[in-house]
Amino acid sequence: MRQISILGCGWLGLPLAKSLLKKGFSVQGSTTSVEKISVLKKVGIVPYIVTLSAVEVSEEAANSIEKFLKNSEILIIDIPPKLRGNSSENFVGKIQNLIPFIENSSVKKVLFVSSTSVYSDDNPIITEESVPNPDSESGRQLLEAESILLNNKNFQTTIVRFGGLIGEDRHPIHFLAGRKNLENPYAPINLIHQEDCIGIIETILRQAQNDSLESNEIFNAVAPFHPTRKGIEIALTGIRRK
Repeated sequence: MRQISILGCGWLGLPLAKSLLKKGFSVQGSTTSVEKISVLKKVGIVPYIVTLSAVEVSEEAANSIEKFLKNSEILIIDIPPKLRGNSSENFVGKIQNLIPFIENSSVKKVLFVSSTSVYSDDNPIITEESVPNPDSESGRQLLEAESILLNNKNFQTTIVRFGGLIGEDRHPIHFLAGRKNLENPYAPINLIHQEDCIGIIETILRQAQNDSLESNEIFNAVAPFHPTRKGIEIALTGIRRK
């Protein structure tokens, strides 16, 4: 179980792949950008161009997906729904079209990176036993994609629902600074740092290697503190004034 395929070597997938390489794993990684192939190769990732589609998969795309999954027992799916604004993307359709390729591959375990957006904003306390009730299109499609993967008996699926992703180059200051009339300003925000996400995924992988991971497990993962949107905005205003 030393080879892993990571579908989506982006903001989280790429540093995760780098960390796994340091720990002795071989990593096959996907990107949709030809320009990024050299970036993946440079750090030791075996790169593939993989573009998922909600419509019929072309022969070229199918060959690429098959090679990307070949000889990997674990698949990490880390691709965002891209459903902000007026986007009409069919994320669920993409996952449905991916399923037959997983079924016909060596993959036995799937780790799907999801989001706490599958819960509604009005839930005060959330646990893994809470019933999801998404109030955004992104959350709804993520929840449906989760269900499709969890209900497939050909492989074991683990779901990790991360809060808002932050890191050195992704901070609340970038999406709250200067904004007026914040929606639901005193609602708590669930955030989690990139390094913590990587640590959690690696812990799950260790459990998978030791066969101590229960089938179809779901984990919520956020930081232990929950600032409000308004609280962050006030703090940022103070920083700007200094």
